[in-house]
Amino acid sequence: MVRALARSGRRVTGMKPVAAGADPTPEGLRNADAVELAAAGNVSAPYVLTNPYCLPLPASPHIAAEEADICIESARIVQAYGELASQADVVVVEGAGGWLAPIGPAETMEDIAAALGLPVILVVGLRLGCLNHALLTARAIESRGLPFAGWVANAVEPAFEHAAANVAALERRLRAPLLDSVPFDQSAFASRVALARLDEVLRLW
Repeated sequence: MVRALARSGRRVTGMKPVAAGADPTPEGLRNADAVELAAAGNVSAPYVLTNPYCLPLPASPHIAAEEADICIESARIVQAYGELASQADVVVVEGAGGWLAPIGPAETMEDIAAALGLPVILVVGLRLGCLNHALLTARAIESRGLPFAGWVANAVEPAFEHAAANVAALERRLRAPLLDSVPFDQSAFASRVALARLDEVLRLW
């Protein structure tokens, strides 16, 4: 999605507010997903803005934060997002752990989304149980009052027998459009995400 937006001529960057699981580098801790997300864009920004909370332990964000003796604060994330947004036309923000993944004693990833006030794109991992997971998450997004902008079907299991039937079932039941389908084997995959659909998402910003 970030690459497609960059190809369209927009100034775009990615952001991963919270990342649990990082490797030490000469520049400090770095999370592989956050690094890849930033590299997909065409706006150069300090890593601390791309990933304000980089936690060493690969665990639920609240556990990783507690282990690192860090309190995740939405205000710091909002400030970093504002700095990125001042340099870019679009900032694509990636969550961690799922919609209701805890980030502290009371807050969840949902609270970060609400603090940023952004439209939400749901990524559905195609596996047994994904229908219930996707429908419950969509309901939670809508009940929080945030725009549910679209969803992506992600083939996380190569031998999931009824993937197409599950995607069709979600297309009938979810009120947001299917933006893209990502195959399990990405060795020759170039995202087919339609820019026309992304334009619809951007109108919700």
